[in-house]
Amino acid sequence: MELILLKDIEKLGYRHDVVKVKPGYGRNYLIPQGLAINANAVNRKKLDVIIAEEEAKEVARLGEYKELVGRLEGHTLKIAVKAGTSGKIFGSVTNVQIAAALKDQLDLDVERKKVVLPEEIKEMGTYTAIINFHKEVQGKIDFELVQD
Repeated sequence: MELILLKDIEKLGYRHDVVKVKPGYGRNYLIPQGLAINANAVNRKKLDVIIAEEEAKEVARLGEYKELVGRLEGHTLKIAVKAGTSGKIFGSVTNVQIAAALKDQLDLDVERKKVVLPEEIKEMGTYTAIINFHKEVQGKIDFELVQD
C-alpha cells in the first residue's frame, strides 16, 4: 500500500514522502491518526501543488533567515549556571537554555530543535552553538557560562 505522509514519522519517512507500508499498518494506524493519506493520482497532484507552495514560502523566508544570522553576529549570550569550585557545572547546558537565552537577551524566537550544540557542555567557559534556520542558512552564536 502506498501512502503520502502528512507528518514526519521516525523510521518510516519525512513529511510529503511517498512510502510503501503493509496494508494493515496504513489502514488501521496511519490513516485514522491523520498521519498519512492514500497515494492515488488526485492526492499526488495535490501533493505537488502543496510542495511547490511551501518551497516558494521558504525561498521568501531565506532573506529573513539571513537577516537573523546577521543579528546574531557579534553577540555573546551569558548563561547563568551553578558550578563547583573546580569549574564543573552541575548538569549540562542544553539547547533549551540557549533558545531561552536568545529570547531573553536578543529577543529572537528560535525553536529549540534548531539549536545544535557541538558537544556536551559540562564546564565553565565560552562555547559556540549552531542554529539551523534553513538547510541553506546556518548561524553561529557564542555563549559564555557565568557563575550563578
